[in-house]
Amino acid sequence: MNRYRSWLFENGRKVSLGRFVNARLHRRIFMWFGATILITAVAAIATTGAINRVGNSGWRREHARAQSFVDHQFQRVWGDPVARDALARVIAEDFDTDLELLDATGRRLARYGQPCRAQVMVAQIHDDTGPLGTVLLCPGRGRSGASLRFALPLLAVAIVVWAASGLISRRLARPLVDLAHVAHEIGSGKLSSRVRLDRHGHGEVSVVAEAVNDMAARIERQIADQRELLAAVSHELRTPLARIRLLTEMARGDGAPSAPVLDDLDREVMEIDALVGDLLASSRLDFAALTVTRLDPAETAIRALERAGLDPTLLEVAEGTPAFEADATLLARALANLIENARAHAGGAERLRVRPGGQRSIVFEVEDRGPGFADGEE
Repeated sequence: MNRYRSWLFENGRKVSLGRFVNARLHRRIFMWFGATILITAVAAIATTGAINRVGNSGWRREHARAQSFVDHQFQRVWGDPVARDALARVIAEDFDTDLELLDATGRRLARYGQPCRAQVMVAQIHDDTGPLGTVLLCPGRGRSGASLRFALPLLAVAIVVWAASGLISRRLARPLVDLAHVAHEIGSGKLSSRVRLDRHGHGEVSVVAEAVNDMAARIERQIADQRELLAAVSHELRTPLARIRLLTEMARGDGAPSAPVLDDLDREVMEIDALVGDLLASSRLDFAALTVTRLDPAETAIRALERAGLDPTLLEVAEGTPAFEADATLLARALANLIENARAHAGGAERLRVRPGGQRSIVFEVEDRGPGFADGEE
């Protein structure tokens, strides 16, 4: 099952989990960075345009003044071709513009520089008699590429920023790619895999990485404990089973088994039962694998007495003792330990009492034959 969890399907094609996370997340971050850059550029251009529109009134006034100046200058010399050409040449050279002179019918009189493609200023020359001609001023060669020279650096900056966003998005996606890879290895059974945390790592990814590492460590420790438990069970059961086998061989050789042999067999079986109970209780506590069921106090106590080889009449259950919920295996082990302690250290159990306790609890008490505690030793 773990093998199939490491694959996802995209457009009907099987892709690995690492590639899926890397491609999708990296691509989305990269595209969002690009969209942000584009939106920022559009907003900057729109803002610049709005500012220019606000300032256009002042620019138009300056343009009208320059146009009036050109009109007045050429009006004075228009009738003198030599002076007119000299003025046109000075303006074209000093202002780095292409300039054309047209007569009143639109015929070209002179050109200084290249033919006009984008007119900046059109000055109509007039006098008292009517129109004399037209002066066309256009950006010169040195100014024609100004917009391109302005746009190229902006384009270069945008490309550099977008490339940097690609590196940043890759760096942001890399921890998640590593996390997906480690999760895949853990799911495949390689429980020693861990997410390598950067010293400067912080944020939600580091929290998830620590949780994954802690989960892997817990699973690895539980599996190791299970293996140790199985090894301990096989080792501890081997000795009493060997003795049982020896006793059965002796009984088979003697014909009918004698009472001492049966007693020895019974003790060995009880030892195995106690050992298995201890191991099961230990494993449930270690792995928190509790199975809580509703238990009857009298039945639970009678079963504990019978397993210890004691008479069930030793039980004394207080009236009104309710049923309770607990793990039957752990409770049986605890009662067996109480009864065994009474037998080993206090001459045996005389009475097993069950009564309600405080705060919705049940109390199991074993009364033994021991001298008890002296004053001050409780």
